[in-house]
Amino acid sequence: MSHAADIRISAAWDITLKPFQRFVQSGRVAYVSDGPYQGKLVTIVDVIDQNRVLIDSPLSGVSRGEMRLDQLHLTKFRLRFPFSGSSRVVRKAWDAANINELWKETMWAKKVEAKKKRAELNDFDRFKLHKARQIRNKLRSDAFYRLKKKN
Repeated sequence: MSHAADIRISAAWDITLKPFQRFVQSGRVAYVSDGPYQGKLVTIVDVIDQNRVLIDSPLSGVSRGEMRLDQLHLTKFRLRFPFSGSSRVVRKAWDAANINELWKETMWAKKVEAKKKRAELNDFDRFKLHKARQIRNKLRSDAFYRLKKKN
């Protein structure tokens, strides 16, 4: 093992473990966590300085502009396009990489959607959920005690 940050195991696999792989770079897809575009995906087009980036996302309704890095969470997705590409270039790269479908398949997107659904529950929906959980737990504990009694 050469270095703690770059471990290579070569048996049947060639695994490279790096401590950090999501860099602020041109083409990186990011999730907006704060501000008027909260909950949308954007693409980093260019780095302005250590705190701000130029973003663009023609398909999610976010116009090209600057955004602070503390408002963004970097995803594992990265688009390939020329340095400081136009909105048209970003749109083509986004469509070619099929980012919307790839994002919907991630656990992160599913958790965001579940959190959104839970926040939209009204009082009666919460009551129905509570009762459904009670029924599920009763069935589960009955099955457990039946198995326990057999043994």
